[in-house]
Amino acid sequence: MAEPWQDTTLPAHVRAADLLARMTTEEKTAQLSSVWIGADTEGADVAPGQHTYAARSAALDALLPHGVGHLTRPFGTVPVEPAEGAARLAELQRTIRAGNRFGLPALAHEECLTGFTAWQATVFPTPLAWGASFDPELITEMAQAIGASMRAVGIHQGLAPVLDVVRDPRWGRTEEAIGEDPYLVGTIGTAYVRGLEAAGIVATLKHFAGYSASRAARNHAPASLGPRELADVILPPFEMAVRDGGARSVMPAYNDIDGLPAHAHARLLTELLRHQWGFTGTVVSDYYGVSLLEEAHRVADGEGAAARLALAAGVDVELPAARCFSPADPLPEDLLDRAALRVLTQKCELGLFDPEGEPATGGVPADLNPPHMRELARRVAEESVVLLANDSRVLPLDDGLRIALLGPLAHEQAAMLGCYTFPRHVGVHHPGLPTGVEVPTLAQALRTELPGAEFVEDPAGADVCLAVVGDRSGLFGRGSSGEGCDAEDLSLPYGQAELLDEAMASGVPVVIVVLSGRPYALGRWADRAAAVVQAFFPGQEGGGAVAGVLSGRVAPSGRLPVAVPRGPGGQPAPYLAPPLGRDGFPSTVDPTPLYPFGHGLGYTTFDWGQPQCDAPEFATDGHTTLRLTVRNTGGRAGTEVVQLYLHDPVGTVARPEVRLVGYARVPLDAGASAEVHATFPADLAAYTGADGRRLVEPGALELRVAASSEQVHHTVSLTLTGAVRQVGHERRMWCEMRVK
Repeated sequence: MAEPWQDTTLPAHVRAADLLARMTTEEKTAQLSSVWIGADTEGADVAPGQHTYAARSAALDALLPHGVGHLTRPFGTVPVEPAEGAARLAELQRTIRAGNRFGLPALAHEECLTGFTAWQATVFPTPLAWGASFDPELITEMAQAIGASMRAVGIHQGLAPVLDVVRDPRWGRTEEAIGEDPYLVGTIGTAYVRGLEAAGIVATLKHFAGYSASRAARNHAPASLGPRELADVILPPFEMAVRDGGARSVMPAYNDIDGLPAHAHARLLTELLRHQWGFTGTVVSDYYGVSLLEEAHRVADGEGAAARLALAAGVDVELPAARCFSPADPLPEDLLDRAALRVLTQKCELGLFDPEGEPATGGVPADLNPPHMRELARRVAEESVVLLANDSRVLPLDDGLRIALLGPLAHEQAAMLGCYTFPRHVGVHHPGLPTGVEVPTLAQALRTELPGAEFVEDPAGADVCLAVVGDRSGLFGRGSSGEGCDAEDLSLPYGQAELLDEAMASGVPVVIVVLSGRPYALGRWADRAAAVVQAFFPGQEGGGAVAGVLSGRVAPSGRLPVAVPRGPGGQPAPYLAPPLGRDGFPSTVDPTPLYPFGHGLGYTTFDWGQPQCDAPEFATDGHTTLRLTVRNTGGRAGTEVVQLYLHDPVGTVARPEVRLVGYARVPLDAGASAEVHATFPADLAAYTGADGRRLVEPGALELRVAASSEQVHHTVSLTLTGAVRQVGHERRMWCEMRVK
């Protein structure tokens, strides 16, 4: 007769509780542990302190009799053929099942920030490019495809998305973030979560919280956040992804907030996340984050003390390897049971209690880079390329031109790939290893795109010059962008400023093409460049996407998820700042960006009709609907991105001049028009007041219908009536935008 934990008709939490009651302390502790096979292999670290900590972590053989909670990166540690990797993982799971008395497998997790981080898997654009697309539906489709490929080879959990709101783009992990606006980050990030979870993969929100607000944008540095900035800027994307995306895992950040490390932050991980937001999933540590409580933050005296501190705060699983969570240094029984129950419940939900291990996944694919995945990568790349300037109308380029192509990045695959792509994350440590997928350089893509053009390196005698600048991604100083690759300022790296100076001195029209993981200061050349194009590490199909925009085959439709600064200093940019954070008296420093948040041009023109508002006056618990017609008045197809910004003239605390509260992509053929409907709830006007409560106040508001945060087409005056309302986790966080 089956025991209750084996009864598939019972709810997962009931089955998990029954199994927990049968476990020894060692078996419970094992469920909070992980194994990273191959972490001690040759090659540089891909996690902070990897090789140091790996040598002091529990081995698989020591854990087998009690069970294994997690398997760390079975595909993303060393190169492995997809079919061979799936077979190895299945065999390893059989070994783990056979080694413990309940026959439980491990929960296998992988990185999936730019696609499944595995050799020969499709490489998608970075999250900053997702933000530039302003297209949640496409990001959901992409994430679901990524998740399906992971499930097919036996992976259960993905360590993505990054929901850190960029506060200072000198931060090396800017490329991993979605943008500098919490509404954009929240809507795009939640879209990714929905897709991953729909494929059966546990999405992991990171890094919770404040990681991107570190002092001087230094990796792991303290975050001096006030409670209002934390509540109104940093936390909303996580709240949206938990509540509306259904994310089942959260990863704390490496930083401290006002002296309290996130891995030991009970108010954050338990009171807010679980008690207020109702989160019921698992909290998994960032790699060696528990160890860092002892060795970096110095808030724990020894590994056992670090484990108890993290467990008490709400951390359930120690990743990537068993080090601090150990039965040799016993954990408090009530906290151990709390965390183990959460892990077991999630394993039960994934089917790991059942004899077959998990629901059928449809077999192991021989191809992790199939045509439909490459097509999705192409679409995301094309929608994310941003045309920043085209003053001389030199773009789109005609075929048959003599084109000077300058800059080494024009000829490097690295210019397309972020630091969490397999080739840049792992492949660089294996000299001679093929990339695994085809990644055309921009030079190769341009020759395909413009077969009649002549490409030269000397601008003399050329019709136009393409100056390609940007980043090489890497980890911990092995690149100019990526984890641990922070910048002192936003000057172009690798002497590329001199490259642009020389190009400008040639007298030939210069198109600046930036392929990067962060925005760079371009004001020095703004008045002399014929055009400027920006792409944020656009992935394996990025070369064709950028070439297509340059040729005009692709109508540019990307919009900036982060502002492009005029000068290398004066950061952070003033978006989301109140009036005194903007240019003007009494400071001599002008932080006004060269190109603002939301900016992007196209190759056609649009007319924006006068908006009509159903109810300019409505209650603090109500909503109103705006309607406006957008018409393509140019001679070619294009996509406009209608953006809705909120301006609050008077508040009880200093408020941002504008902040994004809605957006919609509007694709139109030449001469065509569409009606955009925006349903704006009063809840989106809520903000955290001086007493820490989130309030919707009666009074005047403005909705700015705009093409960017600074290019406003129309202003709609609104008045909220009634009493002041306090709102919480139940508030409406979305502005429904429809295109008809």
